[in-house]
Amino acid sequence: MNDSLRRFSINQMTVRQLSLPELVDACLELGVPGVGLWREPVRQYGVAAAAELVRDAGLAVTTLCRGGFLTAIDPGERASALDDNRAAVEEAAALGTDTLVLVSGGLPAGSKDLHGARERIADALAVLGPYAAEHGVRLAIEPLHPMFASDRCVVSTLTQALDLAERFPAEQVGVTVDTYHIWWDDQAPAQIARAGAQGRIHTFQLADWTTPLPEGVLNGRGQLGDGSVDMREWKGYVEAAGYTGPIEVELFNEALWARDGREVLTETARRFVEHAG
Repeated sequence: MNDSLRRFSINQMTVRQLSLPELVDACLELGVPGVGLWREPVRQYGVAAAAELVRDAGLAVTTLCRGGFLTAIDPGERASALDDNRAAVEEAAALGTDTLVLVSGGLPAGSKDLHGARERIADALAVLGPYAAEHGVRLAIEPLHPMFASDRCVVSTLTQALDLAERFPAEQVGVTVDTYHIWWDDQAPAQIARAGAQGRIHTFQLADWTTPLPEGVLNGRGQLGDGSVDMREWKGYVEAAGYTGPIEVELFNEALWARDGREVLTETARRFVEHAG
């Protein structure tokens, strides 16, 4: 394995045009040691079959994305969300990863109550945290950029994520540090240190910020080096906080998805070495 890629992990969504077997083959060819998997394509392939495939290839599954969406008010919807997250925990354990990334959920239709939505996340974590721990899985709350607060994630900063996580043991609930979502926040470096002191940095993800954002904004995550984020600076913050684990590159980008997947993976590995190695 190329030592410069020792900590590199490719998130499956970065090269979603590759089937899981194609992704595994490309990782082996390029010396990529880790993958972050997504529930939908894994379920389509079969959880047990996916687990066997990556295990036989010697690839580490660094995270499973995603659980969450825990802000519903309706009791039936809340019960369904808890069931889905229990299933996600079980899938993570089956795949051999200890980290399930949580996107917490946006405001329910018609609601303007951010505080109430965040409290419902805490209520759900009180149920899910112990369940995850029983399966050897940690929940990693991912704060998303504030532009997603209404429809996708009411947790917008590491401060908010840690305020939730600290209600629970670190082996149950921690945070995801993702450069795309926090690079703008001048409080984030101090919050990374706070998270590290408690052992709550459960995963570290990279993506660049490029503008203009595309219509719909979700698929605007830029290739490393194409935008405004100093990747090495943020890597320094998490390392100073004690994080020594995998570094996952997660890109949602229509232009990248339209290209050959192996070419994109090769480019991403090269950019990782150049900008974060």
